[in-house]
Amino acid sequence: MFFLLSKLLAVALLPAVWLVLLAAAAVFDWRPGWRRRWRYVLLVLVLVSTNLALANEAMRAWELPAVRLSQLPTHDAGVLLTGITNQREPNDRVYLATGADRLMHTIWLYRAGKIKRIIITGGSGRLRGPVASRSEAQELAVLLRLAKVPTSAILLENQSHNTRENALFTRQLVARYPDIKSLTLITSAFHQRRALGCFQQVGLNVTPFPADFRSVDRSIGLDYWLIPSVDALELWTQLLHEISGYLTYKLLGYC
Repeated sequence: MFFLLSKLLAVALLPAVWLVLLAAAAVFDWRPGWRRRWRYVLLVLVLVSTNLALANEAMRAWELPAVRLSQLPTHDAGVLLTGITNQREPNDRVYLATGADRLMHTIWLYRAGKIKRIIITGGSGRLRGPVASRSEAQELAVLLRLAKVPTSAILLENQSHNTRENALFTRQLVARYPDIKSLTLITSAFHQRRALGCFQQVGLNVTPFPADFRSVDRSIGLDYWLIPSVDALELWTQLLHEISGYLTYKLLGYC
């Protein structure tokens, strides 16, 4: 039920949905005074939601900052959160989606000797449709093996469906390996706050290693400050979705 409600909430918070509803109110509200008010609100929302500078500054403030490789101590394992694959047909290969930085930075950490093992946590993120032949964790394990990471260095947790379960099931897995005493958590920078809170709440002391940054460096160009951008709308969508998830988890005591 929680999984379904979280998906419905994500739809309700889409800025595009707000724009459509406001546009409908501005056209069809039978009260002339209210139609005019709806138009003003719609104009403000369009200006804000398509301004790349505002959206980028908000995302920069929310994302945890990058960690230099030289500043990261060596850990017994890195925990790689899934949610970066598209499970589709034909299933004779792995399809990566937005967020593949998580995988690439995990491989980088392993090759740099910063992590000795890789724990991949994640089942399926599908809300409906046929059950995938492989979990997301299993799909990423395929790519790690293609990158010459030995099977002995890969541990899988492939039952979880959300960040709370990532933390709970990872704790159960780690308990079976007493030699794993230190962990670094690899997920998207905008998702690190929630993930870090979830892992700490279940008693796992993890070091954050943000990847997949959605914000960009500031610019002095007009396209950054003044020209409306679809990228800004996408940033706001991602940010509002994550903040709502974080607050919901806080309310439920998950993080």
